[in-house]
Amino acid sequence: MRIAMVSEHASPLATIGDVDSGGQNVHVDALSAALARAGHDVTVFTRRDSIALPVRVRTPQGYTVEHVDAGLPVEVPKDELLPYMGDFAEVLTRRWQEERFDVAHAHFWMSGLAAVRAGGTVGLPVLQTFHALGSVKRRHQGQHDTSPPSRIATEARLARSVTRIVATCSDEVAELALLGACEQRISVVPCGVDLDRFTPEGLTALRSPRRRRLLVVGRLVERKGVDDAIRALAYVPDAELVVAGGPEARHLDGDPEVQRLRKVALRAGVADRVVLLGKVSRDAIPALFRSADVVVAVPWYEPFGIVPLEAMACGRPVVVSAVGGMLDSVLDERTGVLVRPKHPRLLGSRLQQLLTDDERRAALGAAGALRARTLYGWDRVAALTSQAYAAVCYGSVAAGQAAPGVPQEVLQ
Repeated sequence: MRIAMVSEHASPLATIGDVDSGGQNVHVDALSAALARAGHDVTVFTRRDSIALPVRVRTPQGYTVEHVDAGLPVEVPKDELLPYMGDFAEVLTRRWQEERFDVAHAHFWMSGLAAVRAGGTVGLPVLQTFHALGSVKRRHQGQHDTSPPSRIATEARLARSVTRIVATCSDEVAELALLGACEQRISVVPCGVDLDRFTPEGLTALRSPRRRRLLVVGRLVERKGVDDAIRALAYVPDAELVVAGGPEARHLDGDPEVQRLRKVALRAGVADRVVLLGKVSRDAIPALFRSADVVVAVPWYEPFGIVPLEAMACGRPVVVSAVGGMLDSVLDERTGVLVRPKHPRLLGSRLQQLLTDDERRAALGAAGALRARTLYGWDRVAALTSQAYAAVCYGSVAAGQAAPGVPQEVLQ
């Protein structure tokens, strides 16, 4: 098939770890690469944010990236991109009239807005992956939500008008139903993990032999719950908390969120046991995972949650919030531990129990690695996504069904 991926702010070529660069960029890159390996022709349309970017880039992974001119070619926060989606849609319309695609797959709500406008003009079916829903973000962030006021209403219209929705977890389906989406037009396809990069075997980052290591990996934004992990450390004696993410190390002192987290650590009496690494390269992350006794991911909400999957693939036990996609990927007390978000004392208690039980940690790590390898490889995710494409192009009824050959004990 000829597939048009639309990812207006999240370029698969971007550097991961900035405020607006994270899981969606990884998702678009890895899914496009896996679809290309399967023989599909994939072009990713993303907004040009630098005059130095070429019109078209052929990636080593076998897919093409096209930079769309929509507004000035400068970096713009994603929540300020809405005024440029009309221009984005016009470029898509021209390109899709010039070159025929079989299906468009939009990532994030503004991509969907542009793709539906262009797809309606040229008669191209559009699938939508939201990655995050404005209604959920507003619920958890309230007045701190910087999304455009029209986001929730626009997502509701998209949920009812796109040809099919590709949701990343079962929890999202219930949210989409509240927006008016027809559940028969929703395929549940998880995010994936690079099973060649994230493995139990391999290099391990250096660490102190005197302390147990807890590890947090991700962007330094308040909703990720890093401050809860810091507060929990007060209930976990003789452990260190290493935090990978945020600005480069040389810019840590001037970052407002870093300053806030340092104050949290001081008030909790654990400043001497919190290590803020700043931005860590993707190539260094697997070794960092392997150095941890437990990987912690306790956001207030999370549309999917790639970090726990990557840690599981490395054979590390995970303690995660019982929210969003992590309710699907982590089986409580079998492949990891689920906890309520925003409860540092409870989190600390569960971490302390786990750190004092070597056998339990090893069992959870092994089970998590098996689950990641069996269910979440990108080739399997691409196959399930292809079924969703087939449902809109050829009337297939197989969209979103589990791939054959998966052991039942891994699914439950």
